[in-house]
Amino acid sequence: MNRLIANAPLKGIIPPLVTPLLDNDTLDIKGLENLIERLIAGGVHGLFILGTTGEAQSISYCLRRQMIEETSRINNKRLPLLVCISDTSITESIKLANIAADCGADAVVSAPPYYYAPSQVELAEFYLDLADRLPLPLFLYNMPSHTKVNFAPETIRQIAENKNVIGFKDSSANAVYFQSVMTAMKDRPDFSMLVGPEEITGEIVLMGGHGGINGGANMFPELYVSLYNAAEAGNLQEVRRLQKTIMQISTTIYTVGKYGSSYLKGVKCALGLLGVCNDHLAAPFHKFKEPERGKIQLALDQLKIES
Repeated sequence: MNRLIANAPLKGIIPPLVTPLLDNDTLDIKGLENLIERLIAGGVHGLFILGTTGEAQSISYCLRRQMIEETSRINNKRLPLLVCISDTSITESIKLANIAADCGADAVVSAPPYYYAPSQVELAEFYLDLADRLPLPLFLYNMPSHTKVNFAPETIRQIAENKNVIGFKDSSANAVYFQSVMTAMKDRPDFSMLVGPEEITGEIVLMGGHGGINGGANMFPELYVSLYNAAEAGNLQEVRRLQKTIMQISTTIYTVGKYGSSYLKGVKCALGLLGVCNDHLAAPFHKFKEPERGKIQLALDQLKIES
């Protein structure tokens, strides 16, 4: 039996890995090794690749395959591995899922097709078609800012009637919406409820959510694991203390330049400055130059991160 099904629901901090690059089509393998070892040493509960933070829609299918293969090799079954297969083509999504299964991944994650925005009826049809053709369990991925569609809570409930659908990642940054989904799924304690934005992860876990797929954990895995542990234990004082650092990261590293890509540029730049991996971004974006790098370095210097 798949370990994610056997141990459902998946809980904790599951970082959405950056895809370390040397150029637009060359993986920084040494950087990827450094990153994964950093995350495992930091106590994270799983790994998630080829999502928004992983720039999946900007890199080639060949490189996506290599990212799956190399991550699987380096991880070597130490942590559950989730692979994002979002695509406008269901055929390409299934191909990626088959590669993930062949490499030993534990589950796949899919955001809605993002060119022609589907209705709720069409969304349910798409995912019920997809789930029946996948070799691995499926997490639904809500990313309305990028896909132009939001899963209605009742649509999630309908799709989750397929037993191959085992969880939900929400990146809407709407805590009220997330609570509505949790209410709709209240009779499914095995169904993982995970949130993307780290700014509300502590709140969501305190309210019964299962964890976060938080980009900042690429940089500081121990911080986000500590936040999860404090929230899971109901330690409000510790959650408040850690939340201040979470918000310091969010309002400094993620806001340099005020670009739509500032979050991604900030995370990759910070990882480069921390000596973890190369900070190259896939086209159409470019990595930070000075003085932006200086601002990221200043933000890092001002952080007081305790291991």
